[in-house]
Amino acid sequence: MKTMNYSLIRILFALVIGLVLVLWPNTAASYIVITVGVAFLIPGVISLFGYFGRKKSEDGVSPRFPIEGVGSLLFGLWLIVMPEFFADVLMFLLGFILIMGGVQQIASLSMARRLGHLFREHFILVPALILIAGIVALFNPTGARNTAFIIIGISSLVYSLSELINWFKFVRCRPKNPILHHDEDIEDAKIIE
Repeated sequence: MKTMNYSLIRILFALVIGLVLVLWPNTAASYIVITVGVAFLIPGVISLFGYFGRKKSEDGVSPRFPIEGVGSLLFGLWLIVMPEFFADVLMFLLGFILIMGGVQQIASLSMARRLGHLFREHFILVPALILIAGIVALFNPTGARNTAFIIIGISSLVYSLSELINWFKFVRCRPKNPILHHDEDIEDAKIIE
């Protein structure tokens, strides 16, 4: 029964995440960046509280100031205060990576042209699409981000609906009393012996 509960929880989470990403992709991006900011903020706050809560040791040496904790705290605050900026920066980075990957694949395929029979013209289609996606992400980061989140949201909705259908099929097909079937198997095994 526990696996059934976990399946339902997984289905509900996927359904909610999919709906949020499809209906509000821009807001979802901001909340994801804010969540990452909180993940940086909490360790920074804990390390500062730990530093100020300590006393000097017996030999008079004070503890080292947590510079990493302050950096984590400031970076977390920056992510929380300016989530749109960081979401756009990540899309610029993704666009740059896609452009570099597309150019590298096209260059590799043009070098492979020397091999003749191994090179086909349709091989260049995927690297060209990757290059175009990188250019779009570079020049329209918000639109590319929203489109990516909508695609992820639709995928999440399809996953949750297929998982729900599979769950209903599983519930309908499972035996009513598994202990009874187990006891019958034991009796059958005794008869065979």
